[in-house]
Amino acid sequence: MTEQEEEKLIQDEFDALLRDYANTAHKQKVEIITKAFQFAKHAHHGVKRRSGEPYIMHPLAVARIVVNEIGLGSTSICSALLHDVVEDTDYTLEDIEESFNPKIASIVDGLTKISGGIFGEGASAQAENFRKLILTIPEDIRVILIKMADRLHNMRTLGSMAPAKQLKICGETLYIYAPLAQRLGFFKIKTEFENLCFRYEQPQMYQRLENDLKKVSPKLDDTFHNFTAPIERRLNEYGLKYTMSSRIKSPYSVFHKMQTKNITFDEVYDLLAVRIILDPETPEREKSDCWLTYAIITSIYKPHPDRTRDWVNTPKTNGYEALHVTVMGQEGNWIEVQIRSKRMNEIAERGIAAHWKYKTGEHEESDLDHWFASIKEMLDTSDLSNAIEFMDTFKLNLYASELFVFTPSGDVRKMPTRATVLDFAFALHTELGFHCIGAKVDHKLVPASYELHSGEQVEVLTSKTQQPMIEWLDCCTTSKARAQLRTYLKSEIRERSDAGQRRVEETLTEAKQRVNAETIEAVRKHYGFSTKEELYYNVGAGKVDISDAARLFEKSKPGKWTRFWRLQFGTSNKSTEQIHRIIDPKKDKSIDLTDSELGTTYQIAPCCNPIPGDNVLGFVDDSGTVIVHKLDCPEAEKLKASFGNRIITASWKTQKVLSFRATISIMGIDRPGLLKEIVHVISDDYNINMRKSVFETNDRIFSGTIEMYVFSADDINTLCHKLLELKSLKEVKRID
Repeated sequence: MTEQEEEKLIQDEFDALLRDYANTAHKQKVEIITKAFQFAKHAHHGVKRRSGEPYIMHPLAVARIVVNEIGLGSTSICSALLHDVVEDTDYTLEDIEESFNPKIASIVDGLTKISGGIFGEGASAQAENFRKLILTIPEDIRVILIKMADRLHNMRTLGSMAPAKQLKICGETLYIYAPLAQRLGFFKIKTEFENLCFRYEQPQMYQRLENDLKKVSPKLDDTFHNFTAPIERRLNEYGLKYTMSSRIKSPYSVFHKMQTKNITFDEVYDLLAVRIILDPETPEREKSDCWLTYAIITSIYKPHPDRTRDWVNTPKTNGYEALHVTVMGQEGNWIEVQIRSKRMNEIAERGIAAHWKYKTGEHEESDLDHWFASIKEMLDTSDLSNAIEFMDTFKLNLYASELFVFTPSGDVRKMPTRATVLDFAFALHTELGFHCIGAKVDHKLVPASYELHSGEQVEVLTSKTQQPMIEWLDCCTTSKARAQLRTYLKSEIRERSDAGQRRVEETLTEAKQRVNAETIEAVRKHYGFSTKEELYYNVGAGKVDISDAARLFEKSKPGKWTRFWRLQFGTSNKSTEQIHRIIDPKKDKSIDLTDSELGTTYQIAPCCNPIPGDNVLGFVDDSGTVIVHKLDCPEAEKLKASFGNRIITASWKTQKVLSFRATISIMGIDRPGLLKEIVHVISDDYNINMRKSVFETNDRIFSGTIEMYVFSADDINTLCHKLLELKSLKEVKRID
């Protein structure tokens, strides 16, 4: 591309930005935006992105997202254009303030402090980076919104990155940015984050589901028109102004449902949802029009008794307002209908930016304001030494569904689902939490560990003599309660960890082993803990008995059966004859999983038990061993987000020498001889070794699980299809 062509490309993109801005209701301040563009263009002159395009195209793209998809104004546009200037060029924050104004400089400063998270080496291994990101929320929400736009554009252009870096970036995005977008009300951005991550992490599955959705789209269109026709007639009779549209599940949403429910694509029955957006004549009619629409729909179709959601009278913490009702359609499928006003829809589409636009009072505080305050309090008391623990604590505040409980005086308090009395006590006041001994729920005495339900009235009971106990951590679910308890109990946790460390070292000494990183690592892996600190704490707390750890180091000549077992089924234990090959993630960006290197170079993660054919990644642990996880394993998601620079790509190159453990579940209608036929297919037709089987019959419904050893995922898939050919079997699938 010539210099003239580059100049035209850049100018065209800037002109498009100005057109986008002109179509908004913001007061037009084109002069300062043009100045910011010229400043950034000069600062980034000659610099290219990995894709080969001029670097200034990235800030321009971020600015367009800020305008079109988030709905911010000139200050945010200027900040988006300048967001990489201080970090990547010789210009300083003082230069920005002098050329523009303190507010723009302040936002650029906030963006610079949290930079490096997506492409920075080592940044994802530090919880401090995320802490900086979240701490900007209460100070100026525009910092986090522009950062979200920055992340969205980087995700849209992720194809130019190396595969291992793609996994790291997707891990961060799926673990933090997607739930953050949801919590701030940006559902479209959240959905795009999830789909882009899915597309890069599992391209074949993504393409398959996208094709499946295209195939069923014509039928879903017909269903939509047939379903909505009688609703439209009744709405028109009442003179309501409205628009109606359909919403089809995204590929990621379908995949997530298939995974969590253990079902096939054909069994996902809620692919279609209907959205009705009302335009009331006056703001006062907003709620009544929503409920009138609800009454019309439920007079035509039967509602599901447990799937009506009223977020009109009690909005979500992120400001979302709507009525959701699920009804039975003409074709025998459940269809969700979302009822909103135009104002509610703008809040749903534009998130927090629109929510603040509709505030009526200058000093009015929303649930989001309270949430920001609680986030800051939680961060101020969090222990940042353990990145995964910190991330988990923060994530509790992001993805939790909500329930509503009442105080004794009748005030409504929102709590996350599965919250306990102890969580509620800490939500009211830290001192109430520290001295909580139980509660009266609907006037009945319950313990502090009691799990709350929507609609209950809760009176916290306290005692001055009550002090926090370490066991309370097991019955707290909210980030605030856990953070406050960990701060209070820090010394006791340290004491237990120290005691556990002494016990581990004594056990190693008794087994005549050296106390070093290698032997401690062997004990940690044997008992399945993520870190040695976690091992020490659980041993010190008496939750794990390591008295048999000495057997890990017993040396004995393997017998004939042992040798046969290793040949047939593999082992993740390193023999004395094996040489441990250490992997360096800085040099080795990928690994081929071969039969000969199982146990020496890589190990199978017990949490998800991947087998050849599964989409996997590798995590390089402290000893240089690669732990192989399924791509969609929850533990792998944490590792990608918190230790992204230890993630490497992995591919199977096994030669069908080693077998791997897998489990299938079977369900059908019982009849004489069915079990014999199942065993015949598995053992005789496919020569597969069964490890364990459990079956039961209840009212002629036959169900069970079979654990077996197979060479690959293809073996399992072929077997499942063959078993489904048996008369009476209705469902056969692999489970973890």
